[in-house]
Amino acid sequence: MSEVSQTGTQPDHDTTAPAAQSVVTNSDKRPYAIVAITKHGVEKARKLYEQLDGSHLYYMEKFATGDEAERGIRLFNGSVRLLFPDFFKQYTGLISFISLGAVVRMMAPVLQDKKTDPGVVVVDDRGEHAISVLSGHLGGANELTREIARLIGAKPVITTASDVQQTIPVDLFGRSFGWRLDSFEKATPVSASVVNEEPIAIIQEAGEPNWWMYPDKPIPSHIRVYDSLQAAWEESFHAALIITHRLLEPKEEARFLTNGIVYRPRTVVVGIGCNRGTSAEEIESVITETLATQKLSIKSVRHLATIDLKKDEEGLLAVCEKYGWELVTYTPAELNEIPISEPSETVYKYTGAYGVSEPAALRSAGVNKPLLDKQKSGNVTISIAIWQPKEEVLV
Repeated sequence: MSEVSQTGTQPDHDTTAPAAQSVVTNSDKRPYAIVAITKHGVEKARKLYEQLDGSHLYYMEKFATGDEAERGIRLFNGSVRLLFPDFFKQYTGLISFISLGAVVRMMAPVLQDKKTDPGVVVVDDRGEHAISVLSGHLGGANELTREIARLIGAKPVITTASDVQQTIPVDLFGRSFGWRLDSFEKATPVSASVVNEEPIAIIQEAGEPNWWMYPDKPIPSHIRVYDSLQAAWEESFHAALIITHRLLEPKEEARFLTNGIVYRPRTVVVGIGCNRGTSAEEIESVITETLATQKLSIKSVRHLATIDLKKDEEGLLAVCEKYGWELVTYTPAELNEIPISEPSETVYKYTGAYGVSEPAALRSAGVNKPLLDKQKSGNVTISIAIWQPKEEVLV
């Protein structure tokens, strides 16, 4: 753990103290910062620090007990307000044993965007309430609030409408499955339609079907689920939530995205074969061009799949690193277990497998038929298969 850090020399009541030196460095990055400025708050913060993995604890030097250096606790003098810019830059969550009003005033100057601001939770001085204050959904404050309340025996206070009403949180929909939101542009009006119980169309063409978060409560009657855009075409609704790996046609966008939003499930498996030493640029170009031709979103790529002889192929690894994809590999024997359209004796001679891209895609996706049979382009061979969840899609 790091040594005790001290910042500033002003007394705790001075709110005009000079800027404190940064107490958080890149090497110190952790999910959570816990901060307290009162005697009782420090007592409760120390207990939470013991229980909350991945946290740093900060409190005023005058409350030091002597074990701070040993436990990696950071002490400070002066105004805690001066630490908030660093907190917002370096932590994904901030837990403050400080009054709600004071926290609001201190964080106001450093707020940027709900997609980047950390989740902020305030706990009262007696530890009776844990309050989700900022970035409840995207920043994870609501989830963090529930966890803190569980750890210290407090009551969680969450005011996000979708949580209170136990309905779909538009900005988090499918996140546990890795779904990605195509755009945040319509997130606010679509969310308003959901929480105001206006007619909602959920159109799910792909992805995991078990997205409803409340097993003891049925899906509300104002939410209708369809298995295709065509099935919902003539229906009446105020907002649409579309789950698909397809790129929508202009007429589909006009029909459904006036007040609609698209989620990209991770369902597209790309099988790849390539010559040794093929550049990352060529591999990436073949993948992106093929996806565009097949009208598939690159955001829905689940991973790349290939033969284990290519597990150290620099070009493949570089493309995977750029897009955050996993490279899944199989032995020749595993690939040969998969029936394919055109077994190749030439490929077998060099690899021990009768095919690479197609059987890798099929095996990884768990399906029997590819969306795209193997297609050669320069030094790259590509196939595409669509991963299917085990359960049937809700309709």
